[in-house]
Amino acid sequence: MSGLVALATAQWPADAEPPKLAGFVHSDFNPLVAAVAGQCLRQVSTQDEQTALVLVSDLGDIDSAVHVAKAVDDGARVGPLFFFQSVPNAVLGHIAATWGLHGPVSCVCDTAAGLDTARGLLADGDARRVLLIDLSADLASGTLLAERGTS
Repeated sequence: MSGLVALATAQWPADAEPPKLAGFVHSDFNPLVAAVAGQCLRQVSTQDEQTALVLVSDLGDIDSAVHVAKAVDDGARVGPLFFFQSVPNAVLGHIAATWGLHGPVSCVCDTAAGLDTARGLLADGDARRVLLIDLSADLASGTLLAERGTS
């Protein structure tokens, strides 16, 4: 994480179910993102509103995508919440609203891209901190990052 310093870290174990998240149905993907973000953000002051959110996920909410595809194939009604939650950034908007964050949001497909995005947001001044939520490993993890020498 050259040039970056971790201000907070969190992990969610693969065998633990995350708490339900209002407005998100069927899958644990979005509740998991929100749970990891909450663990990180509770460790630090959230007074710095200029916190960007970067989600790393190679496939997004695959469980919901499969559910919607099956419903379409079967000619069944697809619930309106599935349209909203089909975009991975939807949960990032929920987190931003819940925690009063006003930085940019991004979703990328791998950890290296997530770190590059974090560095870019910090270097360009688009954010003072970046919450990187990584769902690419067996455990969901989160790291609140800042550039070295700032917090």
